[in-house]
Amino acid sequence: MTASEHGRSFFDTNVLVYLFAADAPEKRARARQILERAATAAELVVSVQVLQEFFVTVSRLPVEPLSPAAAEEEIRRFCAFEVVRADEALVLAGIARTRASKISFWDALIVEAALRANCATLFTEDLQDGWQIDGRLRVVNPFA
Repeated sequence: MTASEHGRSFFDTNVLVYLFAADAPEKRARARQILERAATAAELVVSVQVLQEFFVTVSRLPVEPLSPAAAEEEIRRFCAFEVVRADEALVLAGIARTRASKISFWDALIVEAALRANCATLFTEDLQDGWQIDGRLRVVNPFA
């Protein structure tokens, strides 16, 4: 299944990082494929958390890290799409999700941001592929 077949799609940091992972060419190609489809259909969603994590991670890649300026340029491109902002309600929802689902707080914030944006799909390799969350959000590991 492709991003456009999934409706609005939230992209976790790890999927975006693979766009620049010179040491993982298959994952790099797959990440590009689904991101391009979501971007073309204007269905791509990220959060401030994802942008922050992306900057730190791509500037520290073990093979061909991006310069801070190049990482900033990529973030500016992602900002052209919907960006979910963190606020106290999102933090509290993340805490509740952590307690109920036994997932990390950071993953819970990603889930809650995707739900807030009314996404149908969460692309990540950090959560169980196929997990249906609240009957509204499906986790998809694009590399599985």
